[in-house]
Amino acid sequence: MKTIGPQRIVCLTEEPTEVLYALGEQHRIVGISGFTVRPAKARKEKPKVSAFTSAKIDEILKLKPDFVIGFSDIQSEIAAALIKQGVEVWISNHRSVQGILDYIRRLGALVGVADKANGYADELEKSLEQISLQAGRLKQRPKVYFEEWDEPLISGIQWVCELIRIAGGDDILPERAEKSLAKDRIMANGDEVIARNPDIIFGSWCGKKFRPEKVAQREGWASINAVKNKQMFEIKSPIILQPGPAALSDGVIEIAAHIRHWAGRGL
Repeated sequence: MKTIGPQRIVCLTEEPTEVLYALGEQHRIVGISGFTVRPAKARKEKPKVSAFTSAKIDEILKLKPDFVIGFSDIQSEIAAALIKQGVEVWISNHRSVQGILDYIRRLGALVGVADKANGYADELEKSLEQISLQAGRLKQRPKVYFEEWDEPLISGIQWVCELIRIAGGDDILPERAEKSLAKDRIMANGDEVIARNPDIIFGSWCGKKFRPEKVAQREGWASINAVKNKQMFEIKSPIILQPGPAALSDGVIEIAAHIRHWAGRGL
C-alpha cells in the first residue's frame, strides 16, 4: 500500500505531537518542542528542537522534515526561516473549542488519516457534551475568573472561557476572552475582578506555580467570594493552555470537578 502524507514531521508545539500520538502516527514525528509534556514518552523518544518563540533551525533542517507544524503568529519568524529553506510549514491559529476540534480533523487529513482523526475528534466532542449535560443539572452556576499570568494580570483565552461555560461556570471576563493575543487581555489592575466578584478563581501561570496565598494578599481581593471561601485552584498549564486535546479532556474535567464541588457546598 502506498504511504500517504508526510513522513518526517517536526512539531513546534505540543498539541500536534499529542494528536499524532493519539492517532497512532507518532512514527512520523522526528522532532518536537522542548515544552512538550504530553504524552510523557514523547520527551524520551523524540529530539527537542524548539521552544515556543525560538527554534534550532539548523537542527530542524538536519532532520530533513517534509512537514513542520506550528501555532500562532508568535511562531511566524520560525515559520518564515524554514519556508526560506524550502520546508513546508503549516501554522494553525485556532483559539476556540470548535477550532481545536477542527484542528484535529485538519491535521489528520493533512497526514492522510482523516478517518481516524474524525473519530478521535468525535469522541472528544461527545465527552464535552456529557460534561455539559452534567453541568446543566447543577443548582447554581459560579462566576469564574481564570488567570493566565500574574505579573501583569492576564485573563483567560477564548477556549478556556468556553470550557468554563461547558463545565457549568460563567467566565467573568468573556469580552476579554475574545481577544486572541495575550497583550490584549492584560489588566492594569485587579479592579475588574474585584467588581465582578468571582466565586471561583483558577490560576494557570504558564508553567509557574499558582500561589493562592499571593492572590489573597492583593489589595482589595480579600472581599472577593473566591478568596473568602478559599475557592482558588491551580489548573496545570499543560492541560489547559495548549489548544489541543489536553484542554478538551483533562483540563475541562478538572475545571468541572471544582465547579461541582463548589455547587455541592452551596457557597
